[in-house]
Amino acid sequence: MARQRIERTDREWRELLTDEEFRVGVKEGTERAFTPGNLNDEKRPGLFHCKGCGTPVWSSEHKFDSGTGWPSFWQPAEPDVIETKTDFKMIIPRTECHCAVCGLHMGHVFKDGPPPTGMRWCINGVVLDFRPQE
Repeated sequence: MARQRIERTDREWRELLTDEEFRVGVKEGTERAFTPGNLNDEKRPGLFHCKGCGTPVWSSEHKFDSGTGWPSFWQPAEPDVIETKTDFKMIIPRTECHCAVCGLHMGHVFKDGPPPTGMRWCINGVVLDFRPQE
């Protein structure tokens, strides 16, 4: 399913997000591991939505404890909600992931996750809004 793309200026983002959400989500930063409230310890059933547009991007059904201090998932909630690109900010290229609707930076994906995908989507909790299953 094709999703309608949302484009925002930095000014529009700053009106919508906190300074930390802007730094991580728009400027492609990373929150500190084990940051209190980053949803790493969230265990209830539900969906994790993008703070930039409200799109459900991750499901608690796909969440696992990676031990890294960030919420980790073995796949997105739906195949078309996340886009990736190569990140050259570190010495070794990494695969960065973004919300496919608004482009908000989510985190990175690595090939060291659990079955069935073998992927570890390591996500910054500050850009997520958890909504428990009712």
